[in-house]
Amino acid sequence: MADNGTTDQTSERCIITKACKSSLRLDDDDNPSSSQSSHSSYEYQQPPTYSNQQFREQDMLILTDDTKDPAKRPTRANILKAMKWLVQDAQPNDSGHGGQEPDQDGDEVDGYDETIMPVDFQEKGQILDDKMHEIMVRPLPKGVRLTAIFDSCHSGTALDLPYIYATDGQEKKLNLFCAGANAVMDAGLSYMRGDAAGIKASFKSFTVKAMHGYDIAEKIKQTKSSPADVIMFSGCKDAQTSADVKDAEMSTGAMSHAFIKTLRDKKNQTYQELLNNIREILALKYTQKPQLSASHETNMGDFFIM
Repeated sequence: MADNGTTDQTSERCIITKACKSSLRLDDDDNPSSSQSSHSSYEYQQPPTYSNQQFREQDMLILTDDTKDPAKRPTRANILKAMKWLVQDAQPNDSGHGGQEPDQDGDEVDGYDETIMPVDFQEKGQILDDKMHEIMVRPLPKGVRLTAIFDSCHSGTALDLPYIYATDGQEKKLNLFCAGANAVMDAGLSYMRGDAAGIKASFKSFTVKAMHGYDIAEKIKQTKSSPADVIMFSGCKDAQTSADVKDAEMSTGAMSHAFIKTLRDKKNQTYQELLNNIREILALKYTQKPQLSASHETNMGDFFIM
């Protein structure tokens, strides 16, 4: 969501996509492996309201896989076109469905690129986090604000933003002891789901972190930082899947539901409060842990704005 801070909202835009149903990861041999966890991304068909935030119909672009209009389906071409539209003409003072593929350029601490998957991904391919960063983050100048919500499987670092924040408001640092414990836990959960690719991914991720993690983390800060104010909330960690929830008989992402609920309950929250409140709602039923990342060092005590 891009915002120029004006009251008439002429430069505020948002994209909503309704994606496919299951998570998919490609293994090292490029073989698809579907996760047992299904997920539908944001499905609200009316302009969303986050606290007092409203979007005009002409400033929204909704892509859904159940439409007959080919221009409104979440194909690879349409999603990339929508991303470019979102940040088009951004000026200073402006403010799915997911999977993973083995990293090819050495900029992933866990050894995997995160992806979103258009309806035609089997023919056209997945959309890598590198591409999304290139389109939606890199071109933005200082003073522009972009707020992104990725409620999809494996979405923890879907925009490759280098600063990831913990629930205490501090930047997360690579901790190999914790990484090893998390790898074992994630592998165990994958085993319980019968997700062989997930088990392999968990241990590969830890191996990459142990051997090259610190160097890669520094490389990401040098190459993926941005002077623009880009904030991303994701539905889960990179190694996790995101769940569905029924809201008014409509299926939507559990994190999307929690995000909206907490902002409706309390309009003014800091980034730290918002992350914690979202997690508290999800923890009642789900194991996924939403993540918060930023394009540069950010004070999590600041109030959340779009």
